[in-house]
Amino acid sequence: MARVFDPFQEMERLFQGAPNSPRSMPIDLYREADHYILTADLPGIDPSSIDVDLDGQQLTIRAERSTVNAEGAKWLVRERNGGSYLRQFTLGQGLDTERIAASYEHGVLTVTVPVSERAKPRKIEIETGTKVETIQA
Repeated sequence: MARVFDPFQEMERLFQGAPNSPRSMPIDLYREADHYILTADLPGIDPSSIDVDLDGQQLTIRAERSTVNAEGAKWLVRERNGGSYLRQFTLGQGLDTERIAASYEHGVLTVTVPVSERAKPRKIEIETGTKVETIQA
């Protein structure tokens, strides 16, 4: 039986368990009314080390977790990895990138991205009794 090679599945397999992979910054993304809300788990991160940047349509979240190096300590278990964390998202059209906001509370970063006024659903008024002009090229 032939096995289909899926490069994305293989990359996913390689990154699982890697300490500073995007898997270490799990996110949720949902739409609520006229905003998209992205939440990212960043427990134990100093808020001053978190950067949220927008370059064109590219939203980037960076964070740094410091490790404690207790002098003379004999570690029994050390599972809380330090290092840099990075996630990038390409924003689609129809978002109000001028009003993006971010907050950090209880280890969760929340980024709110409003939908632009032009992209919101709206009702088109139907006129009656008037002649509609046609546009000729």
